[in-house]
Amino acid sequence: MIDTAPAWWRPESGRTAAGAVALPAVTVAPTSSLAFWSLVAFTTILLLSPQIWFPILGSLRIAFLAAGLAIGAHLAHRLTQHEGAAPFFPEIAIAMALVGWSVLTLPLSYWPGGSMTVLTDHYLKAVAFFWLLGTLVTTTARLRVLAWALVLCSIPLAATGLNNYLSGGFLSTGVPGFRRIIGYKGGSGIAGNPNDLALMLNLIIPIAGVLLLDARRMAMRWLAGAALVLSAIAVIVTFSRAGFLTLAATFVMFLVVLARRRSPGKAAMLLVAGISLLAFMPTGYADRLSTITDISADQTGSAEGRWQDFQIALDIVSRHPVIGAGIGQDILAMNESRGRGWTSVHNAFLQYAVDLGLPGLALFVWLYLSCLRSARAVERYSARVPALRDLTHLAAGVQVALIAFAVAAFFHPIAYQFYFFSVGGLAVALKRAYVTESAAVAAARVQAS
Repeated sequence: MIDTAPAWWRPESGRTAAGAVALPAVTVAPTSSLAFWSLVAFTTILLLSPQIWFPILGSLRIAFLAAGLAIGAHLAHRLTQHEGAAPFFPEIAIAMALVGWSVLTLPLSYWPGGSMTVLTDHYLKAVAFFWLLGTLVTTTARLRVLAWALVLCSIPLAATGLNNYLSGGFLSTGVPGFRRIIGYKGGSGIAGNPNDLALMLNLIIPIAGVLLLDARRMAMRWLAGAALVLSAIAVIVTFSRAGFLTLAATFVMFLVVLARRRSPGKAAMLLVAGISLLAFMPTGYADRLSTITDISADQTGSAEGRWQDFQIALDIVSRHPVIGAGIGQDILAMNESRGRGWTSVHNAFLQYAVDLGLPGLALFVWLYLSCLRSARAVERYSARVPALRDLTHLAAGVQVALIAFAVAAFFHPIAYQFYFFSVGGLAVALKRAYVTESAAVAAARVQAS
């Protein structure tokens, strides 16, 4: 029997004559196809930065055009179709509250002008992307399209990283014998340095994993598998310690997912593949990983420097627990204590705490946990309905990606960038798709009866 109870995030809106809860008609209202495909185009531009390969595109501001078209087409569609109110999702409200708190603290920032730049050039764009994902990705079919867009984009990202490693495209680390690849296209775009490249690939790997497990066509499985393997190898050759820890967390979470799905054979194959990969680690990789637990062994000094920054950041939060230094100003606040280091604290959670105080940190943690809870709830609720099987699997992948982000966030200064808002937006999109399709399934059941 199909469950027609109200979604876990909405109160009951009324009951049918038979006593079942009726889903509101607004949940099945379509959104603009033009807006959705513009969102897909923006996502592709965000990841691959084609303007760095073809400079003429830079003057056209193609990312701005794609995002503007998505927003404009969506608003025009709603006005011309005279649609009612869209479903309310708490995650959107929390994100807006976080932006509001950032604006309220601007006058007290260490550098109000710098905070305004961070807000307008980075944060508002990331939050707008979060909103677009939760608004325009309304069905499982659209989720699959976006998931495949991410996976396909991961291939040139990973291939570029591997090519840099094999061809000698390395950064200078200042340590004889230790080199790191330069990242995607020599330092440009969202994956421009090796750490960011590893992070972006780690967020896409879980999506590739569920597509590999659940693709109906063998060719699609091979494509998803190739993207996954290529991305995992690329993460390793970045020599990113955070990348390794995030990849390891993803590996463990996938074993959990397979255990939940009662797939011991696939879990065993994954375990064998993971262990086998250890035999092909590049020279010096084990020494690099050893500095995770023995920071004094890190000849670059980055591990000790980051540990000192963590302590300085915690001290600042203890002295300024409410207001903070202002969005994006953790560098200036920390320079007062450590001298002119001119680096952010490599921890997204501490960034929020230093910049926006404990209220800002609390809002971000609330937002993160809400997204994680929503993805888990979609997996659990949709598993009850055979027609929503694909949504169940995508929800599992988004959960793993969110957990991967949480691990990475402890080692990256990525508080105001697109990384979280990409996977968090997918969690809201899952919820929106569940609302739409569970309503459609319930309507079909009523018609059949």
